[in-house]
Amino acid sequence: MALQCGIVGLPNVGKSTLFNCLSNAKAQAANFPFCTIEPNVGVITVPDERLVRLAEIDNPKKVIPTTIEIVDIAGLVKGASKGEGLGNKFLANIRDTDAIIHVLRCFENDNITHVDGTVDPVRDKEIIDTELQLKDLETVESRLAKVQKQAQTGGDKTAKRLYEILLQYKNVLEQGHSAREVELDKEDRKLASDLHLLTTKPVLYVCNVDEASAATGNAHVEAVRAAIANEHAELLIVAAATEADIAELDTYEERQMFLEEVGLQESGVNRLIKSAYKLLNLETYFTTGPDESRAWTYVKGTKAPQAAGIIHTDFERGFIRAEVIKYEDYTSLGSEKACREAGKIAIEGKEYVVQDGDIMHFLFNV
Repeated sequence: MALQCGIVGLPNVGKSTLFNCLSNAKAQAANFPFCTIEPNVGVITVPDERLVRLAEIDNPKKVIPTTIEIVDIAGLVKGASKGEGLGNKFLANIRDTDAIIHVLRCFENDNITHVDGTVDPVRDKEIIDTELQLKDLETVESRLAKVQKQAQTGGDKTAKRLYEILLQYKNVLEQGHSAREVELDKEDRKLASDLHLLTTKPVLYVCNVDEASAATGNAHVEAVRAAIANEHAELLIVAAATEADIAELDTYEERQMFLEEVGLQESGVNRLIKSAYKLLNLETYFTTGPDESRAWTYVKGTKAPQAAGIIHTDFERGFIRAEVIKYEDYTSLGSEKACREAGKIAIEGKEYVVQDGDIMHFLFNV
């Protein structure tokens, strides 16, 4: 499932440092592989303690975690929406991603020059927001020109509704807000999906702080928090330089000691990967046994036959039923046999909506 998060940010905010930390995630915990598809795309393992626990129970020959793709997108300058700098490439790369990780500089360091001379993460955020909004406004106005006559003079109800949606987007964008602030139902979102608006994508703001602020944040972080209060967005605090230092340590024990010294229980990289997974609206079900314990990625709300199809298309085509064990039951009872004897295996049909953490076995016939 090749859903992607794109990392964006102004120059010298720590974007590349953070991406490099993700590329070295294998140095921060066991079995976190990273591979390069292109120079700026990484396939990164999603850390999941549940998979580790299942492997401890079943001692399988193979353990296969789930992954997401992270894209390090070219830097942005003012005027990107008009093609300045690498603007066209930057905007095209964002359009191809499913969610945005927006890195903001929230640390002071005289040795690292800020592109605008001073550290102000709210200003930095607004620069990128403005460029994305201007590009979206251009897209919306272009489409409005095409559907206006059809919507106002013809009997095409679809065109009329699209015209109304476009006007909502135009109004919000002209006020300097992002298109994600327009609330649409499922049908309207589907109708407008081919616009591929940049500011409808879900966003995670990553405040890059110094080591002293890694656990508690600082005034810059609080300013960002206040600025995004009305957005449908999340915020994460990460000290990218500290994460880079952690990645250089040789053993897991050394890395954990380092984390504890700065007041953290889990590395920022791990938290970022998990947050990116959630941002993409993804969840995990498991298959497990003596041969293999494996995590499978699906989009939240997926029904059992489609979840089966993630393993193999034949599983979906010939779906009969699914046997489902809840993670808590499996780990407390210690085996599939014990769960079966305790009556903890549910038989589910085609309408069953898969739940995060389900342990599943599919029966099919083709």
